[in-house]
Amino acid sequence: MDESFARRTIEHYADKWQRHGATPLGVDWNGETSQLLHFEQLAKLVAPGERFSANDLGCGYGAFLDFLDRRGGCDRYRGFDLNASMVESAAARTSGRPDASFAVATEPDAPADYGFASGIFTLRLGRSDGECMDALATSLAALDRTSIRGFAFNCLTSYSDADRMRDYLWYPDPCAVFDLCKRRHSRNVALLHDYGLYAFTVLVRKDVAVPSAGATAGGTINS
Repeated sequence: MDESFARRTIEHYADKWQRHGATPLGVDWNGETSQLLHFEQLAKLVAPGERFSANDLGCGYGAFLDFLDRRGGCDRYRGFDLNASMVESAAARTSGRPDASFAVATEPDAPADYGFASGIFTLRLGRSDGECMDALATSLAALDRTSIRGFAFNCLTSYSDADRMRDYLWYPDPCAVFDLCKRRHSRNVALLHDYGLYAFTVLVRKDVAVPSAGATAGGTINS
């Protein structure tokens, strides 16, 4: 990630965090309803009853882990974020859990069955569309390298109403993002754009056998 953009990103979220703390508003969501709806789309990557390990890029204070705990199936979770305060808060909230860990990093440091990235591609902060797309492609390549069965992410959409768009946010063309994933990452890609938000979710599934509901994925990554 470009150092200047990384610094501005940290500053943007630090302001939200200082004002709102470990809440959806503290990581720049509109509220809990919106946050959960995004999480539900990402979780469609995983089959019901499937056991899996997860990398969460842009984990914030660990809200997606809370969601996965309620959903069930996640045997091992690793969260990564640029904001040290958020990582420290998430680690403190899960202290003593051997199945969860958090680190300050721009990409996962070990593979997991699935990789997730929620809300990390929304900021433009002065970059051109081309620069934003290049940054997206770099992050997706990292998710691809560190995901065994597949990965999922979301973006704002170019189909947003013009009067609701903000100049510091990025609204990519969903079809261009879908095409990028089909050409570079997998033949099995799903584009979800039907859940009532000015956003879309992409699910990238790799051509690997998925264990049955009774199997375990606990040995897919090292603790």
